Amino acid sequence: MLKPINESKIAIVGLGYVGLPLAAAFAEKFKTVGYDIDPNRVDELQKGHDRTLEVDDAQLQSVLLKTSLQLEEKGKGLLITDAILPISSANIYIVTVPTPTDKHNRPILTPMLKASEAIAKVLKKGDVVIYESTVYPGVTEEECVPVLEKFSGLKFNEDFFAGYSPERINPGDKEHTVTKILKVTSGSTPEVAEYVDQLYKAVITAGTHKASTIKVAEAAKVIENSQRDINIAFVNELSKIFNLLNIDTQEVLEAAGTKWNFLPFRPGLVGGHCIGVDPFYLAQKAQEVGYHPEIILAGRRLNDSMGKHVATEVIKHMMRKDLKVIDSKVLILGFTFKEDCPDVRNTRVIDIYQELKSFDVDVCVYDPWADPAEVKHEYGIDVIKGEDKPILEDYAAIILAVAHKEFKSWSIQKSENQVVFDVKSVLEKEKVDARL
Repeated sequence: MLKPINESKIAIVGLGYVGLPLAAAFAEKFKTVGYDIDPNRVDELQKGHDRTLEVDDAQLQSVLLKTSLQLEEKGKGLLITDAILPISSANIYIVTVPTPTDKHNRPILTPMLKASEAIAKVLKKGDVVIYESTVYPGVTEEECVPVLEKFSGLKFNEDFFAGYSPERINPGDKEHTVTKILKVTSGSTPEVAEYVDQLYKAVITAGTHKASTIKVAEAAKVIENSQRDINIAFVNELSKIFNLLNIDTQEVLEAAGTKWNFLPFRPGLVGGHCIGVDPFYLAQKAQEVGYHPEIILAGRRLNDSMGKHVATEVIKHMMRKDLKVIDSKVLILGFTFKEDCPDVRNTRVIDIYQELKSFDVDVCVYDPWADPAEVKHEYGIDVIKGEDKPILEDYAAIILAVAHKEFKSWSIQKSENQVVFDVKSVLEKEKVDARL
């Protein structure tokens, strides 16, 4: 028996870029518990600060509660915890953990399976488990549900139910926030599908789209980012071709963009937790059923080659200006995977860095948004701290890799003694030696 939605207690499992904004939104109307296994993350959030900057401190503190008793008395709000007991009284569990790939680009489902195991230990009859993590079609019902059954002793679609509602968080985007993006929903039975849809409608002001099955919802999510990946790969390939033809790619795209149905994609690095990862999930499933996805994997190879391409072009321009390459100092501006955002997950700026290092170049990285400790831990490199603005004249080459708003106001300009490469094409054409 499903509990009435207005009487629900919701547990959000995983409080990263996806989970925390969702938890804050639900906390405005429901009793909500945010659960994460990282004690440092929990401690930070309990103090009312989100280092990802997806939820501002004022919003977080307005819904934050300190005890389960406060949550029950108030009837809404957000309790943050790394303990399993506070989520045991929830009737709706929403899983928002990462779904990365390994070094061979194979999907890693471990976080989802571990989250399912944790939930299963407190799962009760009538509970609903909803997954938001990006996966290939079939993961919810074929991989996660068996874990829920095994560790709970309950039977799927009799004792408990499942749903899938893919996340659509765009890190750093303050306009398209979680409640303002239309949400795809689904459930393991028609009744549960409607239940899940109504639950999200309570907080998603942009509305919902109820998919016919969980697999349809899973597939819809994974192709969203695969489509973007392929379109970007196309313009990245154009950039390489036009570079050889000595034609400015941006000018070509501007001209072509005058047609009403031309898609306005731009060349660049493709990283982050979604576009640079999700296509591999679909490719994996396709190969499991005997189909080799030509276009999807070709797009991935093309986009993953862009960092090396940028570094090689910079070296060529240095040689053309008769600048010393070995032991020269090159400055990379920006390390996060996108502008005005602290997220360094799967950033492809690292590819530029590593390729330059292969030429025995002294590479320096400056990013006022990135956490130096996180970059050091994840990538093993030291970035210049945000307050220590580099002296531009000290470098033989400058690569504008990420278009943070701070960089747009800097006096960056090519000279006889310095190469400027604009990956994001935000500087004036006359001020740079090359751009994508």
